[in-house]
Amino acid sequence: MRKLLPSSLTGRLIVTSVVLVAVVSLLISATATLVMRSYLTDQLDEKVTQSLGPAEFQARENIPAPPVGQTRGQGFGRAVGSIGARTTSTGTAGELVVSGNGGGARELSSRALAALTDVEPDQDPRTVDIPGLGSYRVAARTTPTGTTVWQGLPTKDVDSTISSLIWWESLLALAGIAAAGAAGRVLVRRQLRPLREVAATAHEVIAMPLSSGEIGQTVRVPAQLTDPDTEVGQVGGALNQLLGHVEQALDARHESEQQVRQFLADASHELRTPLSTIKGYAELSRRTGRDDPDQILAKVESEAGRMSTLVEDMLLLARLDAGREVDRRPVDVTRLLVEAVNDARVVDPERQWRFDVPEEPVTVTGDEQRLHQAVTNLLTNASRHTPPKTTVDVRLRVDDKVRIEVHDNGPGIDPELVPTIFERFVRGDSSRTRASGGAGLGMSLVRAIMHAHHGTASVESKPGDTTFTLTLPAS
Repeated sequence: MRKLLPSSLTGRLIVTSVVLVAVVSLLISATATLVMRSYLTDQLDEKVTQSLGPAEFQARENIPAPPVGQTRGQGFGRAVGSIGARTTSTGTAGELVVSGNGGGARELSSRALAALTDVEPDQDPRTVDIPGLGSYRVAARTTPTGTTVWQGLPTKDVDSTISSLIWWESLLALAGIAAAGAAGRVLVRRQLRPLREVAATAHEVIAMPLSSGEIGQTVRVPAQLTDPDTEVGQVGGALNQLLGHVEQALDARHESEQQVRQFLADASHELRTPLSTIKGYAELSRRTGRDDPDQILAKVESEAGRMSTLVEDMLLLARLDAGREVDRRPVDVTRLLVEAVNDARVVDPERQWRFDVPEEPVTVTGDEQRLHQAVTNLLTNASRHTPPKTTVDVRLRVDDKVRIEVHDNGPGIDPELVPTIFERFVRGDSSRTRASGGAGLGMSLVRAIMHAHHGTASVESKPGDTTFTLTLPAS
């Protein structure tokens, strides 16, 4: 069945509309034909019933029928083509009227008479096929004297009228179907024009190079084709939303690719320096034959430790980016912050370290080691990028969430650096002098650890007022 239908939506809609018109035309024609036939048949039956009166009168008054072919005023049937019969003392006699005005008649054949008299008396008229004469509506009646009379009228006028009606209905139905097909083609194509425009937009997007590179803004379905009250508008609006999601996904992919490239370049650069140092000291020791290997080994160990720290940080970032679950246990954030600040005081006594935490313990669910690492990274960042005598305040706030704030009154962060401070291998510039260099992974580790704990990391900075905030879900 599907093979017989057109493949296009336009063709299917046209065929559907034409079929509906054809079905409706057929139903109307059939109903009109049946009603008309019933109406004409009722009229014919009324005439047949009326014709029984004269025949019954002749039988009741015992008026003999004149010889066949002789003109008379009272015959078995009045209309031309009508037939009649009645029982007599010698049997049953029947006649066919062949001329009008009560004129000539001829005797029925035995087969025709037998078919006529087969109709039961005192019943509604019924259709009988009279041999040699055609179809008749026949009725019979029995008089009080016991005589039975039959009368019948031909149905050819009814049949002719119905045949003519069917022919005109068929002609008009075919014309209506043809007109429906032509009008449906025009109207359907016009109504589907917006859908073709939406499809054209989709094809235009397909033709764009989406496999690589930055995509930017793609084409959109025009606003007039995105009305949510129409089916085409719903498709257009959904396509625009889909294109928006695709753009975001492609831009995110491109950004991720760029980050990976930059990450590899930065990691290679960071690893190249200690490797070059180790290689240089090894060659120096081999060529000069110096007797102080301890100094060389100390330098090699220092650079190897630097590489080990960098590799461990990159491995941790890779694991967190891969969605690896962290340990989920109750963590006393209050104790964690107190210990981290006390450690910072020991490591960096040149700065003033203060903390403000609630008296009651505050707990969250997470990995204590990773949370401690995140806080330590923030404290180390404050130590490296602020001048001596700077005050660093660590505050713990609890409402619907748990917030850890690390505030300092140092020179602040360059405004151009703030949006990318949590990216990998991002370092502070000269506005934040640092005592020692880092790989630039500390802040990216803070953000990754917060993300793994379903939290966030943010920063607000201006000269003399810099605050890093870690937000965690409350237990």
